[in-house]
Amino acid sequence: MYIRTLTSADAEIYRELRLQSLLQNPEAFLSTYESEFKISIVTTRIRLEPADDHFTLGAFDTGEKLVGIITFFRESRPKIHHKAHVYSVYVDPGARRQGVGRLLMLELISRAKALPGLEILNLTLTSTNLPAKRLYETLGFICYGTEPKAMKLGEEYLDEDLMYLQIVPEL
Repeated sequence: MYIRTLTSADAEIYRELRLQSLLQNPEAFLSTYESEFKISIVTTRIRLEPADDHFTLGAFDTGEKLVGIITFFRESRPKIHHKAHVYSVYVDPGARRQGVGRLLMLELISRAKALPGLEILNLTLTSTNLPAKRLYETLGFICYGTEPKAMKLGEEYLDEDLMYLQIVPEL
């Protein structure tokens, strides 16, 4: 298992896993399969190009298959530039319970700590996603609230927990 930054060259394999995530766990994401399916591969390539304020990490198994993804996005406006967000965390069901999500989070946190002035990492998750919440808590994330009815999936409303991690820069 290894983790690396995804680039435009990874657009096809990223798109495949991203679409799978939306089919397998639609309750975990604000986007939908239908809306993501319409996004062109060119747009996906552009979005995957890493920059100082955003990047996507991929976890690859020993067979070089992409089995996990996570996206980092830092705020650009001056008053909130001290904050960043974790988005689109997903691990292929066949690779779950092997520490892939933890490895992705640890790598993202490590990179975040190296960014000057970054103080807070935020994320949200569906309140019923207890395995993810436990993982985030073991990494130091704290739940600071719950947004009731944050998402509507069909006729069902889902609450979202809001979590943050105070970043302590590495010396």
